Amino acid sequence: MAGFVQIIEFTSSRIKEIEELGRPSQTEGTTPPTFRHIIATADRDHPGHYFTIVDFDSFDSAMENSGRPETSEFAARMAELCDGPVIFHNLDVLWEDTGQGAGNA
Repeated sequence: MAGFVQIIEFTSSRIKEIEELGRPSQTEGTTPPTFRHIIATADRDHPGHYFTIVDFDSFDSAMENSGRPETSEFAARMAELCDGPVIFHNLDVLWEDTGQGAGNA
């Protein structure tokens, strides 16, 4: 398997406050985060609707990251700033294409 991606979907009228919580890699923690990278996005067609895309090596590394106290605290604080429930989409990566052509992916 090529990896694991978690998409966190939420709505908020307080996105600036969510951004002020800081980026997960900048939080004080006992162990480093296990994600490869995070992309924060805003839905152009639905103002106030957001998706955070988190890329992990595996499902296990995602669960390890979720178990960090800092991650739980960040998620709880973020949820308080949302206008509804936070929805998690847990996706196994089947394949990916880097756009580099044959033999360079």
